[in-house]
Amino acid sequence: MRLLFLGDMVGKSGREAVYAELPGMIERWKLDFVIVNGENAAGGFGITEAILEETLAAGADVVTTGNHVWDQREALTFADRQERFLRPANFPAGTPGRGANIYEARNGARVMVANVMGSVFMHPGLDDPFRCGEALLQQTSLGRDVDVVFFDFHAEATSEKICFAHFVDGRATMVVGTHTHCPTADHQILAGGTAYLSDAGMCGDYDSSLGMDKEEPLQRFLSKVPKGRFEAATGQATLCGVGIDIDLKTGLATRIAPLRVGPRLENVTPW
Repeated sequence: MRLLFLGDMVGKSGREAVYAELPGMIERWKLDFVIVNGENAAGGFGITEAILEETLAAGADVVTTGNHVWDQREALTFADRQERFLRPANFPAGTPGRGANIYEARNGARVMVANVMGSVFMHPGLDDPFRCGEALLQQTSLGRDVDVVFFDFHAEATSEKICFAHFVDGRATMVVGTHTHCPTADHQILAGGTAYLSDAGMCGDYDSSLGMDKEEPLQRFLSKVPKGRFEAATGQATLCGVGIDIDLKTGLATRIAPLRVGPRLENVTPW
């Protein structure tokens, strides 16, 4: 089985690049399942229902998020009815939407996708991500209930990301880090068979500051005074993500490779 994950989609340029490239990738690489992180899709801050539906129409099976999930307030309304939209699972009970769900892949495999947010340098009021992950795995076990278990671990600290991956190693198919918008080179398969990458990077304009037009963040570093709002950069986007091959007999990864397609970074494809 082949699964593709695309990192944080930032602004219009990121969206348009995903919409232009993803359908061809699905056909060319015979992808069985696609996950896209969309928390920065609406001008860099949150996601609207219209953007969500466009992303699903382009071929995404699930859209995950992170700390910007509620920046567009309409997300609080559509989160409950959009089953293929995930917010972090470790929000308190009663928060709109869902943090994990089971989906059917194109090849018929049962895929659990879970969105968990880290605690280090992040939202202090969320439930512990490790206990949240354990609870999800107790409810939905790899091999017993589903064929694939995928975690989008949205976090700042790489130490927390890798420790979470070791914590679920052998019980999850993959843990991919999101949030920092910089693709890392540590893609690997852990001892127990779980694929891991500290950060998938972003789908956005890399001639920027993490997808934002670089002038405002640069002057804030220089002057310590904000002069305006952060705006998503509008140059041509580079798509970043990761692809994995999965052995459905075990639910574990057999291969992992990065994706970088676009004008700014060295291009590489997983297949």
